Amino acid sequence: MPTPKEGRQGLPADREEHRQGVPGDREEHRQGVPGDRGERRQGVPLAEEFERHRAHLRAVAYRMLGSVTEADDAVQESWIRLGRTDVTDVENLRAWLTTVVARVCLDMLRTRTSRREDPLDTHVPDPVITRADKDPESDAMLADSVGLALLVVLETLEPAERLAFVLHDVFGMTFEEIATIVDRSTVAARQLASRARRRVQGRAPNADHDVRQQRQVIDAFMAAAQQGDFERLVAVLDPDIVLRADGGALAGLSRVVRGASAVAAQAATFSRSGLSNQLVLVNGQLGFVSRRPDGRLFAVIGFTIAGGKVVEMDILADPERLSRLDLSAIGG
Repeated sequence: MPTPKEGRQGLPADREEHRQGVPGDREEHRQGVPGDRGERRQGVPLAEEFERHRAHLRAVAYRMLGSVTEADDAVQESWIRLGRTDVTDVENLRAWLTTVVARVCLDMLRTRTSRREDPLDTHVPDPVITRADKDPESDAMLADSVGLALLVVLETLEPAERLAFVLHDVFGMTFEEIATIVDRSTVAARQLASRARRRVQGRAPNADHDVRQQRQVIDAFMAAAQQGDFERLVAVLDPDIVLRADGGALAGLSRVVRGASAVAAQAATFSRSGLSNQLVLVNGQLGFVSRRPDGRLFAVIGFTIAGGKVVEMDILADPERLSRLDLSAIGG
C-alpha cells in the first residue's frame, strides 16, 4: 500500500487500523440518540467519544461528496444511527463510524446521480476557504490540499468507484471492509478502486503545493491581467488550461473555457469588472474571494498550478451556494 504521500493525488491518509466491529445492515437497533440517557462506552460519554471523531468523519464525507453541506448532513446521520445501535462490543468506534458515514455517502451519491440535471462539465464542488497564511496541515478538511481540480475529477466517478478510491487510497481501509459497504466481492472492490485510480491519475493535474511558488505565478497572472498585457498573461497559463465557471441558475455564467488564449481573454475582461480580490486558500491552494464594489460576494476562484503555470481555474459564482459558504475564517 502506498505511503501517505505516494500515489494519493494530494489527498490525506488515515492509517488507523480498522478492526472487527463495523456495522452491518441487519443490526439490532434501540430508540434514542447518543447521550439521551447518558450512554457511555468504557466510562466515556458516547457523545464525547463521537465528537472526537467528528472532524475525521467530516473529512471522509467531504471527499466522498464534494459538498460541505452534504458532508455535515452525512455526519449528522451517522450520529443518529449511532444512537439507534448497541455499540457496547464495538472495539474500534472510529472504524465503525467511518463505515457508517461511508454507507450514508454512498446512498447520497446514488440519489444524486439518478436526479442530477446540471451538466457535470460546469459543476464546481463546494470550496473550503481559509486564510492565506493558514497552515493546511492543521485542518482535517484541508490536510495535504484536496484541491478543487481533484474533486472535479472525483465527481466523474461512479458512486462505488469514488467510495472505493477514497476509502482505500485516502483513508487506508482494506478491500475486504470496502466490499461489505458496496455489496461486492473483495476482488470487485479492488477493481473499483483501480478503475478510479486510473481515471484520477489520468485527469487530475499534479499540482504544485509550495505556496510561495503559487504566489509568484498568481502575482504574475494578476499583474498581466490588470495591465492588459495579453502576451504575458498567455505566458503564465498552461497551453491546455481549463477554466470552469459554475453560475448555478444565473444564465450565461456557467461555462467551460479551454486553451491559454481563450482563458486569457476571459481573465482580461474579468480584471476590468471593478471587483476586489482577497487572497485566500481555496482547498489548501491559493485563490481569491472576489467581491463587488458594494462588498457583496461575487465569486470564489481556485487556481491549480503545475510546473509554474496555471493549469486550471475553478470559479464558483452561484449566488445560492455562495450564500451558504462559511467565510468566518477570513473575516466573513
